[in-house]
Amino acid sequence: MHIHDSPPPSGMMGRSWSEWLSTLPVFLLLLLTLVIGTGEMIHGQLLRMGEKMFGDPEHGIQYSFLRGDIPMPDCVRKPDIEAEVQKQMAAPVAADDEFGGLFANEAKTPEQIRDSLLAAQKVCEEKFQLYEATKARVTPTVRAYRTFETAFFAIFRFGTENRALILVLMVGIAAITTTLGLHHIALRPPSTKVDFKVYSTSMVVANALLLFSSVSYYFSQKNSGVALETIAVVINVVWILLFAALTVISLYKLIKPPVDALPGGSFGLAALSVPLYANMAIIAGVTFIFFMGYPTGMAIYLGQMVDFAQIFLNLALYVWAGMLLKQTRVVDLFLNLLRPWNFSPETLTWIILLAAAVPTAYTGASGIFVIAAGAIIYKEVYNAGARRQYALAATAMSGSLGVVLRPCLLIVVIAAMNKEVTTDLLYAKGLYVFLLSSTMFLVVSLVMAKQKFRIAAPSKALPEMARALGPISPYILIGIAVVLFYRYPLDTKMDEFTAPMIMPFILLALVVYDKMRREQLPFGQSAIAENPSHPIPAHEVPLSTPDHQVEGSPYLRTRDAKGKDRRQGFEYAIRMATNETIGHIGALIMLMALSVSIGGLIERSGIMMAVPADLGGVMPAITLLVALMVFVGMVMDPFGAVILVSATVAPIAYQNGINPVHFWMIVLTAFELGYLSPPVALNQLLARQVVGEKEMADADAEVRHLSFYYRYERWILPVIVMATTLLVVAYLPYVLGMFGWYPK
Repeated sequence: MHIHDSPPPSGMMGRSWSEWLSTLPVFLLLLLTLVIGTGEMIHGQLLRMGEKMFGDPEHGIQYSFLRGDIPMPDCVRKPDIEAEVQKQMAAPVAADDEFGGLFANEAKTPEQIRDSLLAAQKVCEEKFQLYEATKARVTPTVRAYRTFETAFFAIFRFGTENRALILVLMVGIAAITTTLGLHHIALRPPSTKVDFKVYSTSMVVANALLLFSSVSYYFSQKNSGVALETIAVVINVVWILLFAALTVISLYKLIKPPVDALPGGSFGLAALSVPLYANMAIIAGVTFIFFMGYPTGMAIYLGQMVDFAQIFLNLALYVWAGMLLKQTRVVDLFLNLLRPWNFSPETLTWIILLAAAVPTAYTGASGIFVIAAGAIIYKEVYNAGARRQYALAATAMSGSLGVVLRPCLLIVVIAAMNKEVTTDLLYAKGLYVFLLSSTMFLVVSLVMAKQKFRIAAPSKALPEMARALGPISPYILIGIAVVLFYRYPLDTKMDEFTAPMIMPFILLALVVYDKMRREQLPFGQSAIAENPSHPIPAHEVPLSTPDHQVEGSPYLRTRDAKGKDRRQGFEYAIRMATNETIGHIGALIMLMALSVSIGGLIERSGIMMAVPADLGGVMPAITLLVALMVFVGMVMDPFGAVILVSATVAPIAYQNGINPVHFWMIVLTAFELGYLSPPVALNQLLARQVVGEKEMADADAEVRHLSFYYRYERWILPVIVMATTLLVVAYLPYVLGMFGWYPK
């Protein structure tokens, strides 16, 4: 069988220049972030290990003495005691002795001076003995170990002190790469010449406004007369350089649009191609600069993102973990456990969404899981016999149910910014919300189903399920082994605070195993399916075809000089995962950064202040806040929205008698409804991105003759489920007095 070989990429050592200038630096920054997060626990264990291996308690030698070259004692080891006694006896009282020799007479007896000198000699001898014993224990092994330990500590300390700079550099590289590739998130991708012209024009204006704001902020700080920390100045300069580069790139893209752009186009549709990032920057920039006279506004709110650098770095790690997950067969192998049961599409989808809630909680935000596993979920639901529109609805919702479960990063942010709640309280009540929303999805799906409920006979399904359990078992055991390694050797349990550091290591271990297993297969044979004799053109590709068989895909299978399939290698998988991570960091985190600016704009505009402090009781307050939170979810990302709500809306809710835990359950549910609702519907946009434009067109074409609900099911079904869940979460605890939040 002939395997298609693509020409090696232009660049150096078989790697493209973008990989050297973008993928490699971001990969190193991600690794540095992991070192920062795990550095304290690892360094503590290194010190304990050094103490056990090289310490000598019997002689009072600790490993801390061996970490550096201790200086030779500066005392005289073998003094002439008698000569020193005579010298001190003959010494006159110092002229500058403020006590006039009052106490000197007491030390003038030879016996006292001799005893004092002998005691000092003893102490000096002990210092020399410790020095010699310590020096003797500094073997080549100790030198090698302490070099590693101190180097690790130096990297850890550097990273800890420069988290904000690491974040800005990572986001900057990712933003440049995303802008070069025209991959920012929009309501529809640009395709015509008019689309690209409008797209690039908006990006030029947006980045120019951000550049102006950053420069204004730099000179404002410089002329303030207040001494600034070096790191703050460096970060501001990096922002300036970043937005200058983005402006130049966007201007170049405007002058030279893609050669494959379709002719024509309309400005009405082209407006939908403007990136959300650009829309937010233009709205915030124009308002701040021209209407509020506040040119430094956007730059200042970018600084708020830097203030929460660790949270956004954790988010980057979660994105990377999600992309690493795509490089393994874990999701596909898990679905092998379900396929033997021949579930009806609705039941299968419900089970998939239940399972998807766990990785969603560990990835910290619903959109990340849609990116990581949405394509596979869509394929499985569709292959089970579901309508395309229903499969699209499931894909968009695949990340919406788990955001209230432990250890979701969003809840950690809420607890950090609101002392009225704790993560334990929010996770405990979030479980009820999860059970409610998942049950609601099943009920609505079954009501609207066109097929009857079905399930295979257990006598047939259980043996096949048992056979499918074998291939996925090693992955499960590897994950457990990594968690146990952290729990015992590193004395760190996996929770909402450590999960961002542990999850990438789990996925890296799974990728290693997955690629080692694939390398054992004969050349040309995929672990999932055999390759065709030639790549399939993108417009003809069946839905079930793996990405690496699609013409023009970055996963196109190629052979190296030794005839080995590059795609089966660990290094290739890490590169591909990091490449995808860069695109999502550049699109998502920049969108979040501008969302913080929009939040600041809303805060400074006084719109929130228009909401009266007294809303007339709990029920009116809940009603108003439900509508407000859904709107916020429609136009802002979750992290930026939490910052805004914590500062403005939460105090009003508490003043009107809404229990803080109840309030945040309402907020989280309302946000998810907003992410699934027009006009933006971020999760729907991400689902569209992972499924592809052709599949979206096919989904719309096959339902044109059906009723209104089935034509727009991918929009209506998620809204019905989440809106019903929101109403129950908002009103039922108050009406029935559940949880003791509102005692009657």
